Amino acid sequence: MTINGGISFWYATDHTTPRTPPRAPLTAHATADVVIVGGGYTGLWTAYYLKQAAPDLRVTVLEQKFCGYGASGRNGGWLYNGIAGRDRYAALHGHPAARRLQQAMNDTVTEVIDVTTKEGIDADIHRGGVLEVARTPAQLSRLKAFHAAELAFGETDRELYDAAATQRRIAVADAVGSSWSPHGARVHPLKLVKGLAAACERLGVVIHESTPVTEISAGKAVTPYGTVRAPHVLRCTEGFTAALKGQKRSWLPMNSSMIVTAPLPADAWDRLGWSGREVLGDMAHAYMYAQRTADDRIAIGGRGVPYRFGSRTDNDGRTQPATIEALTALLFAFFPQLTGTEITHAWSGVLGVPRDWCATVTLDRATGLGWAGGYVGSGVATANLAARTLRDLVLGDATELTTLPWVGHRVRRWEPEPLRWLGVQALYAAYREADRRESASHSPATTPLARLADRISGRH
Repeated sequence: MTINGGISFWYATDHTTPRTPPRAPLTAHATADVVIVGGGYTGLWTAYYLKQAAPDLRVTVLEQKFCGYGASGRNGGWLYNGIAGRDRYAALHGHPAARRLQQAMNDTVTEVIDVTTKEGIDADIHRGGVLEVARTPAQLSRLKAFHAAELAFGETDRELYDAAATQRRIAVADAVGSSWSPHGARVHPLKLVKGLAAACERLGVVIHESTPVTEISAGKAVTPYGTVRAPHVLRCTEGFTAALKGQKRSWLPMNSSMIVTAPLPADAWDRLGWSGREVLGDMAHAYMYAQRTADDRIAIGGRGVPYRFGSRTDNDGRTQPATIEALTALLFAFFPQLTGTEITHAWSGVLGVPRDWCATVTLDRATGLGWAGGYVGSGVATANLAARTLRDLVLGDATELTTLPWVGHRVRRWEPEPLRWLGVQALYAAYREADRRESASHSPATTPLARLADRISGRH
């Protein structure tokens, strides 16, 4: 029987690390030098780097449930160098600026791994890179264009494989080619967020859990239990941003869902390969993402119901039965030899999507208000780069990071309901139909339907 919800598989099977007692909520008005709203990767990394750079700084983190309750504790465990909006930043600021942003992301993968080693965080990290596969002629055309673009942005250590070479890495059914990057690693999301929170507390960061922030304004973060006043207030709420007063249309909380198999026996892995433990993705429009876990399961994710009316979020990770069925079918399509394998857990979560699909870091010096996010599903590493950039902005340091093109980027808000809901549902229906048409066709061309959906959605 599949366990549905329970936050995520990572939480439901959290037996190998000590369970952290709930941190005390805020109980009265308080002051700080920096108050950070959100106890996920962005908020915790920002607190960590601020205290590393300025140990006397009073840093407080406010988290509505517990650290890692959101995407930081539910994601697919892709620590990789992808960043949302790079091509748009190249168009706005020039190719060299976007190339610097990409190089910073490449370096970020190493930065995260180095900090986990320094802080003694065992997060099941294995740096096997990222393998992105194509399974149709149209996907292969996009893969080759994607590969060429990555080379042009400086990733000269990337490798392009034909069908046979792809099969030697991972035996994905019908794979006709793939692109591999060394700038990626598998990670256990929960172990990373728990270890990071503990590292923050060792540095003197104050973390209040069970403390929902209802409103942010210049100099203060308001909760039901008191107001924390600080010269700098940083919003690090990603997919939960819409719950804040005045932020309903800032970032759209896009749903993503996952399933995980029971541990697979050694003979199954002999047939599948995957000995490099790369994280695995594809070039479909409704793309998938997967990893081979440390205990030899396959965790695979993709879009289910993409968006809930009114920017609502899920109930502790529960996902729809139809989504579980669709992801199971996708798993067995990639690996037919696993048909019938038990699916032990399913869950979902939300990620933050700006209207132009561009991740951003911003600090308004006049008000002291700052924020980072809009990672569109690529936040495991991007949150670290964002946090180091927020650190430099808060401390007033002019650095290489503060001149990156995503700093200070602003974008228009999402459409009001019901246009928002209708638009997202229609777009993802179009992407699924485009994938269906490409699977049935031998044409190397991307379907016009997908190109139209990209233009309307703002993705390209």
